Amino acid sequence: MKRLGTLDASWLAVESEDTPMHVGNMQIFSLPEGAPDTYLRDLVTSMKETGEIAPPWCYKLAWSGFIGRLLAPSWKVDKHIDLDYHVRHSALPKPGGERELGVLVSRLHSNPLDIVRPLWECHVIEGLENNRFALYTKMHHSMIDGISGVRLLQRVLSTDPDERAMLPPWTVRPERHRGNKEDSEASIPGAFSQAMEALKLQADLAPTLWKAGSRLLHSVRHPEDGLTAPFTGPVSPINRRVTGQRRFATQHYELERLKKLASASGGSLNDIVLYLCGTALRRFLLEQDDLPASSLTAGIPVNIRPVDDEGTGTQISFMIASLATDEADPLARLQAIKSSTRRAKEHLQKLPKSALNQYTMLLMSPYILQLMSGLGGRMRPVFNVTISNVPGPHRTLYYEGSRLEAMYPVSLIAHGGALNITCLSYAGSLNFGFTGCRDTLPSMQKLAVFTGDALDDLENLILPPKPKPKKVSTSKRGKA
Repeated sequence: MKRLGTLDASWLAVESEDTPMHVGNMQIFSLPEGAPDTYLRDLVTSMKETGEIAPPWCYKLAWSGFIGRLLAPSWKVDKHIDLDYHVRHSALPKPGGERELGVLVSRLHSNPLDIVRPLWECHVIEGLENNRFALYTKMHHSMIDGISGVRLLQRVLSTDPDERAMLPPWTVRPERHRGNKEDSEASIPGAFSQAMEALKLQADLAPTLWKAGSRLLHSVRHPEDGLTAPFTGPVSPINRRVTGQRRFATQHYELERLKKLASASGGSLNDIVLYLCGTALRRFLLEQDDLPASSLTAGIPVNIRPVDDEGTGTQISFMIASLATDEADPLARLQAIKSSTRRAKEHLQKLPKSALNQYTMLLMSPYILQLMSGLGGRMRPVFNVTISNVPGPHRTLYYEGSRLEAMYPVSLIAHGGALNITCLSYAGSLNFGFTGCRDTLPSMQKLAVFTGDALDDLENLILPPKPKPKKVSTSKRGKA
């Protein structure tokens, strides 16, 4: 058996009926030309007839009693996986538009995973207009994070539109596994040994972590320093308690369009993403007459996985930055976001790589404790909203001849954080996935529209106007 890492296990610890801790991915494909009517039925059949199930898809949870559930969760191989349960075939009601697809995925994402089975599901959804279908896959966050999830799904796709007899995702194992410790017992003694090693590492890194913590405390007392600290964001409508039902909305932009704005503003692509999200949130809360006087803050996951590591599990750290939602002027808002992210990056870069996991636990432990204690959504949040930007594949990809048109991340939310915005790049586009609580954030879909309006307005402000087409002058000819 294989023990879970500390951060991976924490996602299990905060699992509840209202806060299922799974993440998902929605891929939209166009059917190949001349595809038979039975194409999707045959595809699902072939997926279920696959042979060996690879890690992490074959893992299910194992505990040694109540104490083991808290201290020493581990993975064990399920040798009798029921693919009829895990792989499902659905159809949209006609007409199958983007709205109907969003409603179905919202409902599917609201349902928790069965804790006694391997923690994943795959749904093939037919009936999408314009001869398309969707593939929605979800996995528990204790098994996978956004980066490793994209890499894992990407590995089964092909750049060749003519390739056939392709394997489903659950037959392909990661090229390299992350350094979770193997232990023949994977129980209390093993967990105790791992905890002692962690304590030794904490002791070695204590001076470094102390300095990092001191910088955060200094920024609380001196906000003019520019470093955004935990718990400095206001209580807002997006930081209330949540229920188990989700809403999901999407938005799609050309990547080059955003890069032009980043270049013209002297910022980064992430700065533009934060600006669009912050501007949309400002307008959303203004419409509700509930915009806080101080700025909302964003928790921004940062990938710390080595480039060659194709393993699964959570390997992220966090930055916290201001969204400048208290700033009415758009250009001043963008400048404030750029300054805040620059200081957050400088703060993170001062830490050695060996300390990043420990720093993440230091930063996230108040958030996890809020959830475990039931205080999430009842006190000031660690940060107001999670905003992620996950790099995806650059080239156009295919599965069984079907062209992958777009892929959207579907994330998790929790008490005190009723909204998650995750972006995923693919083949020259940036795809936004908005995951929110159906009851806490009614009309959440407006946020997707508002980011588009924010993009148009920013282009008008900082990009040179497009040259108007020259009028062709016609001269009158004199009579002979």
